[in-house]
Amino acid sequence: MYAVIHTGGKQYRVEQGETLEVERLVGDAGSEVELTPVLLVDGDTVLATRGELSGAKVKVKLVGETRGPKIDGFTYKPKSNQRRHYGHRQDLTVIEVTSITKGRSRAKASSRADAGDQRTDESADADSAESEKAGD
Repeated sequence: MYAVIHTGGKQYRVEQGETLEVERLVGDAGSEVELTPVLLVDGDTVLATRGELSGAKVKVKLVGETRGPKIDGFTYKPKSNQRRHYGHRQDLTVIEVTSITKGRSRAKASSRADAGDQRTDESADADSAESEKAGD
């Protein structure tokens, strides 16, 4: 089973037990955070809509904080002796995925949708029967 989570403006494919670096998350090292998946795949079952993912959660443990690689920037405008150097290092949080839960299963969601379709079919039959009586 794997999930795709969205954090820090990026999406990550994660599996249980995996460790990865993401944009900085608020919290102390050792605390747990719940993230909502964008996609969840379990064998042949794919959950992708909001209704299917309503109870799905990805629990992660904050392992620590680190910094990304240094990015050296340089701006230059010709013929004016205008040059500027700058650098940047992004703050990152190291997380470990502790569990992925599906929540409500797809079979239950589809059976509820089918039940809703049957109700509308029954009401449509009742409406057509009433219109026939009115026409007589």
